[in-house]
Order: sequence, then C-alpha cells, then structure tokens
Amino acid sequence: MKWIKKDLQQFIQAKEYVDTAVVPLLPFQLSNDAKLDKDAFQSEALTVFLRELEKELTGRVMLIPEYHYVKTADKEAELDRIRNWMNDIQAQPFHHVFFITSDSSWKKHEQALPGTMIWLPITSDESADPGRMQSIIREHVQQVSELIRSYWKDSKT
Repeated sequence: MKWIKKDLQQFIQAKEYVDTAVVPLLPFQLSNDAKLDKDAFQSEALTVFLRELEKELTGRVMLIPEYHYVKTADKEAELDRIRNWMNDIQAQPFHHVFFITSDSSWKKHEQALPGTMIWLPITSDESADPGRMQSIIREHVQQVSELIRSYWKDSKT
C-alpha cells in the first residue's frame, strides 16, 4: 500500500494484515554540483525500486512517505528525527520495519535504526540502457522481497 487516499482507506479496513512498514531514506544535496547527477539518478532508481517492491508485496506492506535529509547532515540528529517518525508509525500494528536506502553512510548507523536497514548499491551508469536498468531493478526487487518474506516466516515460528 502506498501513501495515497485509496490505499490508506484500504489500510484502515485491513490493518491486521498489513504488518510491514517500508521507510525510504532519500538524501539530497544541492551544494555539490559534481554529485547532482549521481544523487538524482540514485533517487530516481530507488523510487522505481520502491514502487516495484510495493507491487510485489501488496497487501502486507505499507510504503511510508519518503524520509528526505541533507546528505551531509549529522546522522545522530537524523536518527532522532527518525525515532520521532517511528513513534507515530509504531502506533499502528507494524511488526516489521525496513529502512531502504542507496546511501552507504547509513551502514555505520544501522544498529541505531529502529528497524532493519536494507542498503541497495545503486550506481550511476549513464551508458546503461533503460531495459538493462529495469532488469537490474527487477532483480533487486526479487532479492529484497525474498529477504522480507524470510522475516515474515521467522516471526511465525
């Protein structure tokens, strides 16, 4: 389910089945012209990935609105903001929370996140054709879907 009116109406009716929240962590930084293309590409690719992941896991996953932050921001301060988000999110019956990002700097802080972090190593390749990119994203979706499903299976035992 996405953060749109129609899906939220369904969520209200089926809360007991939607036990997983997916929180996208998306950096931006306008102050570094040399990295704008790469950052924009990663953001676009992650958005496509998240849309496909939500389709793959429809009925059990709520795609939370994107959490945007300045790439050079202090991660400890961002963790405080994320915890505030999570206080509201955890008021719902979510048993699993996944943070998904292409920003590798979160790896150093993943233990402090109130959920499981999934890092997607999305690289900018201007020579890649759209068909190849779609194939790569589809492969990532399959792998991450399997990972999330393994958490569901483990929680039933």
